[in-house]
Amino acid sequence: MTSSSPAAAEVVDPRGPRFAAIITSVVLAAAVALGPTWGLPLLIVQTVVFAVGALLGLRYHPYGWLFRVLVRPRLAPPAELEDARPPRFAQSVGLGFALAGVLGGVFGLAVLFYLAVGFALVAALLNAVFDYCLGCELYLWGKRLQASTNVEGA
Repeated sequence: MTSSSPAAAEVVDPRGPRFAAIITSVVLAAAVALGPTWGLPLLIVQTVVFAVGALLGLRYHPYGWLFRVLVRPRLAPPAELEDARPPRFAQSVGLGFALAGVLGGVFGLAVLFYLAVGFALVAALLNAVFDYCLGCELYLWGKRLQASTNVEGA
């Protein structure tokens, strides 16, 4: 996932987003288990976390901060750093699903709550368990599509 010009973009330790996905998975699983009424406060907290990562960047992400302060000092340096744009985009995707889940919880639409939180949970689990960032892949797919469109249109 490294960018062609990593110096121009913010870079992150690739283990950080995976650590964040582990915490996100736990929070979202608890929200699903508790349901729309009791799980809504957890989902609201996770929505704020997604918003911080998406809008302010990964360096301000609360779970990223935990990784930098508590985990990364105990690890060897990463083999390489990763472009922060794909994981930041993934935070935006998570934010969209979390907002839909919040709306479902607030308006008593349990199906919307469970579907939205369930999709976000599956994506977080893919990253946490298999190191496969679905939102990152969507970002890269969009960039490839954009590049091919620019080449065809030139």
